[in-house]
Amino acid sequence: MKRLAGALCIGVMACLALDDVGPDFDASSHFAVRPRWTAAFPGELLQLTAGITDTKGQIVQVPGIRWQSSDSTVANVDSSGRMRAYRFGSVTVEASLGDSLQNLTVVVAPPVLVGAGDIASCKSKGDEGTAAILDTMPGIVFVAGDIAYDSGSVDNFAQCYAPSWGRHRARTRPAPGNHEYYTAGARPYYDYFGVNAGSPGEGYYSYDLGQWHVIVINSSAAVGRNSPQFQWLLKDLATNTARCTVAYWHFPLFTSGPNGPYAEMREVWRALYSFGADIVINGHDHIYERFAPQDPDGNADPIGGIRQFIVGTGGKSLYPVSSNIARNSEVANASTFGILKLTLRPSSYDWLFVPVTPGTFQDSGAGECHQ
Repeated sequence: MKRLAGALCIGVMACLALDDVGPDFDASSHFAVRPRWTAAFPGELLQLTAGITDTKGQIVQVPGIRWQSSDSTVANVDSSGRMRAYRFGSVTVEASLGDSLQNLTVVVAPPVLVGAGDIASCKSKGDEGTAAILDTMPGIVFVAGDIAYDSGSVDNFAQCYAPSWGRHRARTRPAPGNHEYYTAGARPYYDYFGVNAGSPGEGYYSYDLGQWHVIVINSSAAVGRNSPQFQWLLKDLATNTARCTVAYWHFPLFTSGPNGPYAEMREVWRALYSFGADIVINGHDHIYERFAPQDPDGNADPIGGIRQFIVGTGGKSLYPVSSNIARNSEVANASTFGILKLTLRPSSYDWLFVPVTPGTFQDSGAGECHQ
C-alpha cells in the first residue's frame, strides 16, 4: 500500500481517492475479505465483506470491488458481495480490487457435524473406512485432534491423511491434537488446513452452523484462566447469541479410556458450563463414549449439564475401555472404528454413531438445548 497525493493505492492498479477511504490507514493497510471460511445451507443468503483494513484491523468497504464464484450452481455472489447458496458442495469465492485478490471458501451443507479424532496412520486402514462413511454424509467435518500420525509431519499429512479424509478438506474444521505438535509448532497442520484451522499458531476459533455456535479449542496450547486462549473463549461466549452451543477439542476432561482425565481442561469446561453450552466432543482415548449431562466437577446435571462425547475412533487404532467406568458414562465401546453424526436442530440435536462395519455397535439418541 502507498499514498499518492490525494490517493491511497493498493497494489499497482487500484488507487482510491482519500475522500473515499478516510484518514485511518497506514503502511499495514491491505485488501482483505471476511470471513475467510463460512458455511451455509441451500437457500441461505449471506453477506460477504471485502475492503481495505484500517489501523484497527477493521475492513472499510470501498468502491471497485469485483466478486466471482468458482461454481455458481453451488453458490453465486453478486456485485455487492451477497451470496446465495443453492446446493451441497464447496466453492471458492474471489474478491478483487485492482490486482489484489483474496479468496474465501464457502461450504454449502446441512446443519450437521460429522467426524472423529485420532484418524490417519499409514500403518492402519481404519481411516479409509471412516472416510468412506464421510463420503455418504453431507455436513461440516470436525476432527478432534491427532489427525496425521505419527508426528503431524508434511509426509504424514500427504501420505497418510490426504488419501482418505483429505478429500473432505474443504469442509473440514479441525482441532489440533498432541501428535500434531510432535512437529515443531504444528506447522504442517496449519499449512495443510490453512484458514480452516483459524489463525496460525493459535488453533482456536469459532463459527456458526445453522442456528448453532461452534467453538474449537486447542487443548495442546495454554488453557489456564490467564492464557490468551481462555480470555478469547470468555469473550466469544459473552458475545454468542445462539441458544445452542457445541465445542470440540482433543484432550477429554472425563473419560473411561486408558489415558485418564485431562484435568487442565476443567476451567474451559467451567466457562462453557457457565454460559450454557450443550455439547463437548473430544478424542485422545481411542474409544467411543457418551456421558450424561454433567457439571465441570463430574456431578450429574440433567438440567444445565454438558453432554460429552469421546470419538477417538477415526481409524488409527482402538484402546480398551477401562474396567473403572467414569461417573455419568452412559455408553463406552472400543470394538469398532466409526464417526459421530450430530444433526443440529434449532433447539435440539440428534446423535448417531456410525460404525465402519454395518450391524456392529451403534449409538443414537436426542437431546434438548438449554433454555
